[in-house]
Amino acid sequence: MEIIRHILSHARFPHPVVSIGNFDGVHVGHQEILRRVVQDTQARQGTSLVFTFHPHPLTVLRPDRPLPLILSLREKLSACFATGVHGVIVQRFTKAFSLLTAETFVQRHLVEAIGVEKVIVGHNVSFGHNRTGRAETLLQFGARYGFAVEVVGPVMVNNQEVSSTAVRAALSTGDMQTATRLLGRPYAVSGRVEKGFQRGRTIGFPTANLRPRADLLLPNGVYAVRVEVGDTHVPGVANVGVTPTFGVNKRTIEAHLFDFSADLYGQRVRVSFIEHLRGEQKFPSIQELVRQIHHDAQQARAILKHGESLSSSTSVIA
Repeated sequence: MEIIRHILSHARFPHPVVSIGNFDGVHVGHQEILRRVVQDTQARQGTSLVFTFHPHPLTVLRPDRPLPLILSLREKLSACFATGVHGVIVQRFTKAFSLLTAETFVQRHLVEAIGVEKVIVGHNVSFGHNRTGRAETLLQFGARYGFAVEVVGPVMVNNQEVSSTAVRAALSTGDMQTATRLLGRPYAVSGRVEKGFQRGRTIGFPTANLRPRADLLLPNGVYAVRVEVGDTHVPGVANVGVTPTFGVNKRTIEAHLFDFSADLYGQRVRVSFIEHLRGEQKFPSIQELVRQIHHDAQQARAILKHGESLSSSTSVIA
């Protein structure tokens, strides 16, 4: 597994097969594309590569309307490598890079730098200045420069087309079941555990306070979660928001881990959101807050014990 940041000066790869795109979320549509990249590479004993961009192009081209990202770069790279690809090319996206025409991009980066033998992309791929490069133009460039092109999709899950936009829409409403189906895994964020106000300890519910590295796309509220601590997955309940009962206005994740007492300060953890239990609310007293937290914890335990995961009825069609 290799992260490549300077493709123009990198040594050539044997028989490279490449997919290009933003891959935000690395959802089941992306996974299907990358599965085919890996499969095709194995047949030709070559190198499977993902060509992606950082920061996200819309962040550079529309700084006044930043796009909330599903995954941090670190998590995106991890999810790409989980599909079995050999390398990920991380192209720094700048305004100057955005001015490259679609054909210049293909000629300079795919043909001359990589020596690509095949490109596999999603049906709605776009690249080059003003997004003029599409699947159809890529097929034309393939014929012109001598590489094969395969177009995948649309990929459907339960009659819904999978896209990063659809994932964001599900997350924005707390629809964790739909988000999980589209992602092929629960939505998760990671970060280091920080010292909070330690109020949870005083009411019998100590929490790990997390400031996530990526955008947090969920609505404020309480969730059943699984927290990855090293190699251990611990069930718990988490509040996303500003803890209005205590008058805090900094948005954080406060996770209470069930039957767990180790010190997590400074450690990196990953929180997977399984189910949205309720919205965030302000309680008139600490006693009523504690009573509600007990109820939330019981509900979360029941959900997690039941094993909320991808249903066997979920169907994926490419």
